[in-house]
Amino acid sequence: MAADEIRDPAVAAAFAAFHRPLAGQLRAVRRLILDTAATTDGVGRLVETVKWGQPAYLTVGPKSGSTIRLGEAPGLPGRGALFVHCQTSLVETLRRHYPDGFTYLGSRAVVLPAEAPLPAAELAHMIALALTYHRWKDRLAA
Repeated sequence: MAADEIRDPAVAAAFAAFHRPLAGQLRAVRRLILDTAATTDGVGRLVETVKWGQPAYLTVGPKSGSTIRLGEAPGLPGRGALFVHCQTSLVETLRRHYPDGFTYLGSRAVVLPAEAPLPAAELAHMIALALTYHRWKDRLAA
């Protein structure tokens, strides 16, 4: 899947529904998700779709990770967020890795910084953890 090409009309419509500055930021995160998936060992095939009206990215064959969704942070107009499944330990893990510099919403989201540029290295690490979650999650319980 080419990083800038959105093949699914529903995904394109989801991005088109975001206002301009937010849409640009979330498209940059989308590119980072696709690039990270392509360069992270053990990530299954990545599917781009829409879940709950938001662009969503999930691994299949194998299902190595947890779904990532992109959208506007609730209660923070104009602020983008990277959402993960709230019943995972992903946000807790991300808080331990990055206690400063990001705002977290409960157990389900990381709020993206309002200022540009995005912290690409930190976000790529977060994305890689989400896309490989099923490979490492049980080690946390041990």
